[in-house]
Amino acid sequence: MTPGKSSRNEPEILEMPAQKMAAVCARGTPGQVFPQVLPALYGCVYTLKFELKKSGGPTFKVGRLRARYPDAHLTPMEEWTNVIGLPVPEDTTSLPQKVSGAEIKIETWEYGTVAQILHHGSYDREDNSVERLHRFIIDNGYEIVGVHEEEYLTRPDAKAPRSIIRYRVRKK
Repeated sequence: MTPGKSSRNEPEILEMPAQKMAAVCARGTPGQVFPQVLPALYGCVYTLKFELKKSGGPTFKVGRLRARYPDAHLTPMEEWTNVIGLPVPEDTTSLPQKVSGAEIKIETWEYGTVAQILHHGSYDREDNSVERLHRFIIDNGYEIVGVHEEEYLTRPDAKAPRSIIRYRVRKK
């Protein structure tokens, strides 16, 4: 597929703006880490949403969960760094820490030019989708300049999980 054309099932190149995120960092397999930190992350973001609503300020829809794995290609899964985030409004300056056990921080996730692919199926069967995306990036004259990111379109326990696999890229 050529850059700029969109298809939910084919790799694509597109532009994405930077996104302010409520994020938490933890080490281990995603299956171990997510259940430990998601209550704190979602608790923080929903508390922010309801505080804004209560104060009469602008509210927002809680977006899709995203995760970055900066060292997934370097270490065994048991040692992965998981940076897990939810989008928050751009004017967010502080986050309510309502659940103990994980510190939620405000970060800006940079994007710009990205390559991404929709993955259908379980997370442990992503290799083919990742390989297709890597080939697409190279075949279109780009190189990866960012970490592996996933945006989850369904719950992890869905019968047919779907996620977007994404990398920041630039022309060679």
